[in-house]
Amino acid sequence: MTLALFDLDNTLIAGDSDHAWGQFLVDQGVVDAQAYQRANDQFYQDYRAGTLDIVAYSAFVFAVLARNDEATLLAWREAFIQQRIEQMLLPKAFDLLQYHRGQGHTLVIITATNRFVTEPIAQRLGVEHLIATEPERDAQGRFTGKLAGVACFQAGKITRLHEWLNTHQASLDGAWFYSDSRNDLPLLEAVSNPVVVDADPVLVEIAAERGWLALSLRD
Repeated sequence: MTLALFDLDNTLIAGDSDHAWGQFLVDQGVVDAQAYQRANDQFYQDYRAGTLDIVAYSAFVFAVLARNDEATLLAWREAFIQQRIEQMLLPKAFDLLQYHRGQGHTLVIITATNRFVTEPIAQRLGVEHLIATEPERDAQGRFTGKLAGVACFQAGKITRLHEWLNTHQASLDGAWFYSDSRNDLPLLEAVSNPVVVDADPVLVEIAAERGWLALSLRD
């Protein structure tokens, strides 16, 4: 099994689904608009700078999941996918995924964004395997507002990926990984075929120094 691993936000899609979800909630009027947007924007800037406190951010995002019932959350998510994510989809991303399928590779999206937001996006992209930050659920299946396990972020992606590899009797031999973000440097360094995609300036410079492949999926 040769893995083709893909970051999601600003890699396979032209935007950040985590930040967009927060903005969607603001626009729907279901959170305190001014305070929530200010915090959401600041967390996103921290992410882009490589300084995000992922535990604090998870608590911020998961609080909304814990405060609302499943039916309401699913209705919001369906609208979010239609109104925000569909316009972020990239034809070249579908082509790239199809290329790796054609090579017989096993496709995996590995993302810091939580599973509740990203699961339907992975399905829309036709990728079966998803490794994401996990919001905790209680015995009745309700969100608790807490983080379950290790966040799938920075070095945590390595931890979560190795858990997945052990479960699936797989290895990183010959693996590919595509990402736009300096936050994914640990995983880029861990694979045989690192590829930077529409990368941030820091990652562009690192990729050039190391001779990594760079490409764009944007038109």
